[in-house]
Amino acid sequence: MKWFIDILTVWFHELKRIIHDEGVLLFFFVVPLLYPLLYSYLYNNEIVTEVPAIVVDDSHSSLSREFIRKVDATADIKIIGQCADMEEAKEMMHHNNAYAIIYIPSSFANDIAEGMQTSICLYSDMSGFLYYKAIYSACTEVSLDMNYDIKAERLGGASERQIETFSYPLAYRYVPMFNTQSGFASFLIPAILILIIQQTMILGVGMLAGDERERLNKGETYYWTDNIKPVQMLFGRAGAYWCIYAVISVYLVCIIPDIFHLVHIWQWKTLLPFMATYLTACVFFSMALSILSRDRESLILVFVFMSIPLLFMSGLSWPVQNMPLIWKILSHLFPSTFGITGYIRISEMGALIPDIHYELTALCTQSVVYFIITCLLYRRRFRKNLHTADNNVC
Repeated sequence: MKWFIDILTVWFHELKRIIHDEGVLLFFFVVPLLYPLLYSYLYNNEIVTEVPAIVVDDSHSSLSREFIRKVDATADIKIIGQCADMEEAKEMMHHNNAYAIIYIPSSFANDIAEGMQTSICLYSDMSGFLYYKAIYSACTEVSLDMNYDIKAERLGGASERQIETFSYPLAYRYVPMFNTQSGFASFLIPAILILIIQQTMILGVGMLAGDERERLNKGETYYWTDNIKPVQMLFGRAGAYWCIYAVISVYLVCIIPDIFHLVHIWQWKTLLPFMATYLTACVFFSMALSILSRDRESLILVFVFMSIPLLFMSGLSWPVQNMPLIWKILSHLFPSTFGITGYIRISEMGALIPDIHYELTALCTQSVVYFIITCLLYRRRFRKNLHTADNNVC
């Protein structure tokens, strides 16, 4: 019973330290509460619509005007004007008045009338990939639609069924799975929510450890006594962090997706054990790293800039199969790698426990490994701090 009371004592003192430290409160509460709202609000529109575009029509034919009219009628593109030549169009793009140029050559209508293949040139501002996606998709759909009409006109006397068979010999249907709108928010926000848990925990725990190191160097002591063992210290502190982030996680993975209508088709019996395992891995990973903190700012200088690389290493933006071996190995050190892929499968694909067996196994392995590492580091630091305290007393 005393062993358990000592753990509760450490747990209580650690919560007091967190509450009375403004910097830690910022990382543990303010950032996890506000950052998801900011990111979700910025990307909540999912897709880009009415992208400004300009046209250079050298054909001046009824067919070219029909193409322009149909492109303008799509939800993706808004034709804001026509230019006399490409130089004028380039000038408008340089002044950010438009994000795309649609160039219709002078031979456009004549080539079609003679039964020859023709082309339309599309120039897009690639500084925003979503602009390119919207413009390319709209022009492609209009081209396919006009192809159907042109083929139908050349099959005089054919039935509707014959026209359809000739125009589309191979029928196809585009069915986007999981991310049904092909939206940016559904693609990015779930990964950011999971990454926020790991990053803010590392920074907060690192700040606490750095503050303790600074105070010990000044001769102050906390509750490193003979009555509390390193393992009790570890469990007490880990319990405090775990309890705080259990509440934060409910907000991140349950409330935020519901507020912004993101895809979330998870089941409680899958989400709860997965998030519990992920939090455990993050807690011990953060505590193991916190031993490296020499002062309050040590880990901040390193891990604030690690968020983007960690997103890439998770396989979200680039296929894991195409990564160099060194990056694959490095990615296995971070709980976020498996946390992101596992949560996306659960939340957007409706995965069950057997479907995320690999991610769960990896997170459990990380939890055990980082727990052992933290135990050894705490034992070593425990002896060192006792020695420092004895010297200060003498």
